[in-house]
Amino acid sequence: MTERQKDRPWLMRTYAGHSTAEASNELYRRNLAKGQTGLSVAFDLPTQTGYDPDHILARGEVGRVGVPVSHLGDMRRLFQDIPLEQMNTSMTINATAMWLLALYQVAAEEQGADISQLQGTTQNDIVKEYLSRGTHVFPPGPSLRLTTDMIAYTVNHIPKWNPINICSYHLQEAGATPVQEISYAMSTAIAVLDSVRDSGQVPEERFGEVVARISFFVNAGVRFIEEMCKMRAFGRIWDKVTKERYGIENAKQRRFRYGVQVNSLGLTEAQPENNVQRIVLEMLAVTLSKDARARAVQLPAWNEALGLPRPWDQQWSLRIQQVLAHESDLLEYDDIFAGSHVIEAKVDSLVADCLAEIDRIQEMGGAMAAVESGYLKGELVSSHAERRARIEAGEDKIVGVNCFEQTEENPLTADLDGAIMTVDPATEAFTVERIGRWRAERQESSDRQGNGDPFVFPTTQQALERLKEAAAGTENLMEATLECARAGVTTGEWAGALREVFGEFRAPTGVSSAPVAVTAEPGTPMHEVREKVARTADELGSGRLRLLVGKPGLDGHSNGAEQIAVRARDAGFEVVYQGIRLTPEEISSAALAEDVHCVGLSILSGSHSALVPDVLERLRTAGAGDIPVIVGGIIPNADAVALRAAGVAAVFTPKDFGITEIIGRIVDEIRKANKLAPLDTDNALVASTEVPA
Repeated sequence: MTERQKDRPWLMRTYAGHSTAEASNELYRRNLAKGQTGLSVAFDLPTQTGYDPDHILARGEVGRVGVPVSHLGDMRRLFQDIPLEQMNTSMTINATAMWLLALYQVAAEEQGADISQLQGTTQNDIVKEYLSRGTHVFPPGPSLRLTTDMIAYTVNHIPKWNPINICSYHLQEAGATPVQEISYAMSTAIAVLDSVRDSGQVPEERFGEVVARISFFVNAGVRFIEEMCKMRAFGRIWDKVTKERYGIENAKQRRFRYGVQVNSLGLTEAQPENNVQRIVLEMLAVTLSKDARARAVQLPAWNEALGLPRPWDQQWSLRIQQVLAHESDLLEYDDIFAGSHVIEAKVDSLVADCLAEIDRIQEMGGAMAAVESGYLKGELVSSHAERRARIEAGEDKIVGVNCFEQTEENPLTADLDGAIMTVDPATEAFTVERIGRWRAERQESSDRQGNGDPFVFPTTQQALERLKEAAAGTENLMEATLECARAGVTTGEWAGALREVFGEFRAPTGVSSAPVAVTAEPGTPMHEVREKVARTADELGSGRLRLLVGKPGLDGHSNGAEQIAVRARDAGFEVVYQGIRLTPEEISSAALAEDVHCVGLSILSGSHSALVPDVLERLRTAGAGDIPVIVGGIIPNADAVALRAAGVAAVFTPKDFGITEIIGRIVDEIRKANKLAPLDTDNALVASTEVPA
């Protein structure tokens, strides 16, 4: 042991929430008993996108990728017997962040907590939702206002809370390079800080308090030297921006504060046991260097590419952190990379490139303008396409996927369906029934009485009208939102009221502007696929083959769908891609209107079992049951078997990494559906495949 006092470990979290508030509460209390030092709440997609569980778009999505929180009663149950005044809670929520913070505050008040002592984080980064995650609701302007109002409110009333966690995590998942990840996140931070400053809600002399509460949520990939340098570059740029642009002299307020969820993009379905060492390497990138050490870390589980992790899988990830923090000597030393010429050169290079890209975005009018123009999305789609092309060409090695593929039988996945947790289908019906009961039984007073008293309620309609009045004006929306929470308003009602005032937003897809990533010279797989596409179109007499790429339900992970759309376009298809959040009815109607030859559905949220059969049935009812339907996503083996039995032509999962080969398979299915003879073996392609459509 050295003479230096050992550093405190970072906050240790696991990202968790599923099924119901009661089941998630039990999981949280169990994880805390195992030594977890903070909570990280995953909300289901209806909660994230502002829908109640009985909305048509919520079908198949309730409780799947997180916990449904539809009203104050759910929030009470979620944190029952967990003293919120003593807890550090991270809530991964963006478009509806203000609403969930209001529910959290009211639940804490009911526990008797002093809200000024509440500690935690709301992600609240809407820009990355437009670019990569897809749970946006409102247009950029109103979304930025919600973020601004939340920040101003928390600085004044919940001073220990981090009201925004600017999230570059999903940018890397969408294919961002380190330069793009830093630049886009910093541009978002600039847009947010400018908005708070210009709103006049925080006096100039207190603006350092705003800067001090801005946190970041980043991704750490397996290239851990590059990732560590990225974090050092992040810190230097943040220090420069906050000092030079905003005049913050207090070095403590300029400190770069960040948490990490290590990379899930690189987790593989093939040989998933390799994900353990990937997770460890990625964790080291943000813990080894004291000067670039995360304040909070949450690790995915080894089996996340297969489906929903079980409590034991999450425990394994927690134990990885605990072994490093408590058994190793890591926390006994100062920064072990200080003075490294290699590290300094890499950091200097990243800083220079990032500052140039930040300036480019500012010249466009800032992050919001770059979102609306489609520049940021187009750049991400292009970067992801280039990455995928390198993997398929074998330039980027992924062990067990495109090299070292031979493997012994894996005892961890011998019972593949038992290696992940499943959500009881009855959960959705139970949740739908319960919200109906909540609406029928919630307390309704005859007068508007709220005014901040947590135990006296206005009627729900009064509270919603007050919210719409505030939204139509310029006042801070947090107080009206708190009044809605106390009145028993539901998540869908709160978001619906704001949709009436603000409208909704469909983000650019970035597909049309993406350049060609895979060449089609003679002898290449792409050349052969282009020939198959052209030959099949000629035989059908259709001019061009038409592929509809659809994303039913609320799953906003569009990266795979975009890559399929781009590659199909480059292979000669006419591609119909309308973006995310479509109903089965909209997808089947588009397939008929566009007279497509194939429908490709992409779902990563687990709602495939409910939504895909609906699309199939609608096509059959319309007399178009001969159109082949293919599906891609995180789909357990048993579900894949059931989908094929229901009539799905092909199922692709993350082990299928060759997009060009997938496009070839799509052509094969079109030929089969149209009773065309198989192409000769010289032109046939053997599918090997990755990230799904």
